Amino acid sequence: MTYDFKDKVAIVTGAASGIGAAVARALAADAAKVLLADLDIRGAETVAAEIRAAGGTASAVETNVADAVEVEAMVEAAKRTYGGLHLAVNNAGIGGPAAPTGEYPLEGWHKVIDTNLNSVFYGLRYQIPAIIASGGGAIVNMASILGAVGFANSSAYVTAKHGLVGLTKSAAIEYAKHGVRINAIGPGFIDTPLLSKNLDEATLGYIRGLHPIGRLGTSEEVAALTSFLLSPGASFITGSYHLVDGGYVAQ
Repeated sequence: MTYDFKDKVAIVTGAASGIGAAVARALAADAAKVLLADLDIRGAETVAAEIRAAGGTASAVETNVADAVEVEAMVEAAKRTYGGLHLAVNNAGIGGPAAPTGEYPLEGWHKVIDTNLNSVFYGLRYQIPAIIASGGGAIVNMASILGAVGFANSSAYVTAKHGLVGLTKSAAIEYAKHGVRINAIGPGFIDTPLLSKNLDEATLGYIRGLHPIGRLGTSEEVAALTSFLLSPGASFITGSYHLVDGGYVAQ
């Protein structure tokens, strides 16, 4: 399914690979002008170049989403480069250490909360006024299945994703009357480089089996839902949390 994002400007964070890159490609394929933001600027520039080679409009900006000043600069870059902002996908995130709550490293806790939760607040803080000034639009915050359920040895990640869902709902209520829709997506385990590079085949097989559908999801499947939620077809959807998880949370 395709959507018409002609004359729309979008920001996608964490766009150098995985879900973020797939979202950026999908939006650009539907004619959006896309700013790809990532700490991995080489990766983001590579994806942006691929988009341009395919006939799309895209550029990249190096951004540490855990730094409010850099997030504000990211939004200003979109406005300066493309003349405004209509769409945003706050996707950047990290996994963090694996440890029981009573032993969880403090540095790891702060890094995960800063990168996965505070960053989304910073995004909304600067994206919302820019979107209102551009006449309205939509935002998708990338949560996780762990925004709905717990997971052992991942207290920081689970906390951040639960908080992200709550933040999404509150902001959606506040800005619906201003023409800004805000939703969250909860992917299951997705087949991305981050997963495949850090887990052996036995572990990946176990994770596949956690999903009733019997496999990992793909970045493109998450991107398809993201595009829909940003599109006019989702005009009556805001403040919602949408799973794309192969049945994981239904168990």
